[in-house]
Amino acid sequence: MHPIIIVGSGMAGYAVAREFRKLNPEHELVMICADDAINYAKPTLSNAYVAKKAPEQIALGDAAKMSAQLNMRIETHTWVKAIDATAHTLTLEKDGQTLQQSYSKLVLAVGANPIRLAIAGDASDDIHVVNNLDHYKAFRANLDARADKRVVILGAGLIGCEFANDLQNTGHQVTVVDLAPQALGRLLPQHVASAFQQNLEETGIQFVLGTTVEKVSKVENDDYLVTLANGQSVQADAVLSAVGLQPNLSVAKEAGIHTSRGVITNAQLETNLADIYAVGDCAEVNGTLLPYVMPIMQQARALAKTLNGTATAVHYPAMPVAVKTPAAPLTVLPSPVDVEVTWETEEFEDGMIAKASDHEGTLRGFVLLGATASKQRLILTKQVPDLIPATV
Repeated sequence: MHPIIIVGSGMAGYAVAREFRKLNPEHELVMICADDAINYAKPTLSNAYVAKKAPEQIALGDAAKMSAQLNMRIETHTWVKAIDATAHTLTLEKDGQTLQQSYSKLVLAVGANPIRLAIAGDASDDIHVVNNLDHYKAFRANLDARADKRVVILGAGLIGCEFANDLQNTGHQVTVVDLAPQALGRLLPQHVASAFQQNLEETGIQFVLGTTVEKVSKVENDDYLVTLANGQSVQADAVLSAVGLQPNLSVAKEAGIHTSRGVITNAQLETNLADIYAVGDCAEVNGTLLPYVMPIMQQARALAKTLNGTATAVHYPAMPVAVKTPAAPLTVLPSPVDVEVTWETEEFEDGMIAKASDHEGTLRGFVLLGATASKQRLILTKQVPDLIPATV
C-alpha cells in the first residue's frame, strides 16, 4: 500500500495529519514541503510583537519533533515539480536531484502566496510581506535595527489592520494605505468601518485611503520615501505589504486539476481527479474560499475520515472571524456574497452590533464592534444558517 501524501506544512497540512492520526495510527503518512516544516500558527504572526513573542518562541515544533509526534515522514526543502494523476506518482526535486514518489491518496495543502503589487522605485524589492515565519523574522529584524520605527502598511484589510494595531501598540508610528475608501472594505458595511477606523486612529494609526503606493525609494539614513498616487509622500523605516493572498495553483493546473480562485473541490474536498484532495487556503470548496482557522479545522476533520475510508462531507456551520485589533475589538460573520441583505444597527457606548438579514428576515451575517457587542457572539451565531449544511 502506497503512502498518503500531504503537500504543504502549514496549518492545514498539519491539521489533516493530526486528525488522520487520531483515526489511524499506522497507515504510512508522508509530508512534502518546500520549507523547513516548522509547525506554528500563522495567525500569531500579526500580534506577536505586542505579545512579546520572539520569532523563535512562535514555533511549536520542528520537523523532527513533528515527525515523531505524528509518526510521519517529513521531506523538507523538497519541491513537487509534477503530478501524474493516472500513475499516482509525484515528480520531486530535492538537493538538485529528481525523484519519483508514489501515493495512494494525495492532499494538496499548498496554501497561498502574498500578492505583490507592481511598485516602482529602487527600494521596491525591500518591501516586506509576512506570510510565514521566515518572512516575520526578516521584518522583525528590520524593525529592531531601527530607532524611529516608522512603518507604512499597504492594505487596510484584516491582516493590515491587525499588524497596524500590533505595531502601534509597541511604539511604532504606523501609516496604512489602501485604494479602497474604507478599512476592511470586504468585510464591513461602511458605517461600521468608519467607527472601526476611528477607534484605530485614536491610538495614533494614520489611514490614507482611496489611493495607492506608486514608488518606494531609498533616501538618507537608509530611510524609505513612499510616494502615493495622490501626490502625498511618507517617510518610513520599513514598508509592509498586506494586500491579500493568491492560492498556489500552478502544479495543480499543470496536472489537469480544475481551478478557479482556488483548487476546486466538492464538499468532500475531492478535486476532479481521483484520489486528489485540497484543503486550507488553496481550496475552493463548493465555490467558497475561506482562508480562516475554523474552516480549515472543519476541513481537516472531514478529510481525515474520508482518507480513512469513510467518505465525509465538510460541514461549515456559521463561523465568525475574530479580528485581532484590541483598540477596536471586532468579530465579523460575513454574509454570503450571493445573498442580498439589509443592515440593522444597534449602537452602544463602546461600539455597535450590525446585523445583516435577507429578504425573508433570516440573519445571514453580523458585525460586533466593541466589548459590549462581542458578548452577543454565541447568541447571534446560533441564529445564522450553516454555510455548508451537515449531511448524514
